[in-house]
Amino acid sequence: MRRVLTALAALSIAASALPVAVQAQTTSRDRQQSGQQAEPEQRSRAPRIAPLRRRVNAGPCPYVKILYDAARYVELEGGRATIAGVGYTGEIEGVTADCAYREDEPIRLDMRMLFNLGRGAQATGDQKTYRYWVAVTERNQAVLAKEYFDLPVDFQGQRETSVTEERSIVIPRADVTTSGTNFEVLVGFEVTPEMAEFNRSGSRFRVNAGVPQQQADPAQ
Repeated sequence: MRRVLTALAALSIAASALPVAVQAQTTSRDRQQSGQQAEPEQRSRAPRIAPLRRRVNAGPCPYVKILYDAARYVELEGGRATIAGVGYTGEIEGVTADCAYREDEPIRLDMRMLFNLGRGAQATGDQKTYRYWVAVTERNQAVLAKEYFDLPVDFQGQRETSVTEERSIVIPRADVTTSGTNFEVLVGFEVTPEMAEFNRSGSRFRVNAGVPQQQADPAQ
């Protein structure tokens, strides 16, 4: 199922060396419910994110990555790291990106993000709205702009699902000498300090945490 959302308002933040404005333009969402019909080879493995088409630019694209501390979303009832205490879960499985800019044009960056999402034993229903963010920084320096986005999910009775988000942002450049390498784009879930610490510790729950063993996908 594909859904196209309207553009969000521009977010402008001035930077000392590189005046930058970031505009979230459009996003579309493809959902793959685990209960949908699929070819046998598709059922045997988790969804994979498809690469975007590469384009020829005046310079390299910004570096895009998932922030480790916010790459996963795990609700733990009472803060207990047990399978029985898991509520809703999520993981940003991957991000691909491509960009376009020439001469003094701004950088248009197109991103495709794959989210794997799950319901554990403490999940209370089929609907859950996750929240994630996209931030633009000067490479290894200050955050220039950060925008939050809602990710509403309907599990439709399933324990897990995958959602692909496509989003475009525009990064104005100070002048023709400013290339994509001046910027870094980060992606992550909105998480609590406790969730971030759980991620940093290296502890893990699969997105189908809390599913009885006989119902779990052996390929996961």
